[in-house]
Amino acid sequence: MAVQAGKDLLVKVDMTSDGQFETIAGLRATRVSFNAEPVEVTSLDSEGGWRELLAGAGVRSAAISGSGVFRDAGTDERARQLFFDGLTPDFQIVIPSFGIIEGPFQVAAIEYGGSLNGEATYELSLQSAGQLSFTADTDDAPQGGV
Repeated sequence: MAVQAGKDLLVKVDMTSDGQFETIAGLRATRVSFNAEPVEVTSLDSEGGWRELLAGAGVRSAAISGSGVFRDAGTDERARQLFFDGLTPDFQIVIPSFGIIEGPFQVAAIEYGGSLNGEATYELSLQSAGQLSFTADTDDAPQGGV
């Protein structure tokens, strides 16, 4: 993967449930993490006493966090409403030269802040709420994937 600008990692939301995604807020810092909780099946018969994990089992999840400034009143309102309504719309996470992760996420946390001589800022946390799909970037598709 070639070096990319952090600003090119985008978090988009289906604002009106019509399949049209719009970049949410003006993120300045973004982090995406994937997790898999293993299911351990180690027993006294495990070879050499090594831990064994059950393939294909466990819970997979993804988390997204970001901070920045809201782009406009519409995306600000949508993020707030998603949180208060507990909705899980489809999001797209665009990772340059890697691909797009898409699926339902819930706004787990939203925080607002600001200083006397600065702009109002926010922090946003999303948690996956269902099955995610991955579409590789066809221009520079990496080996492996999510």
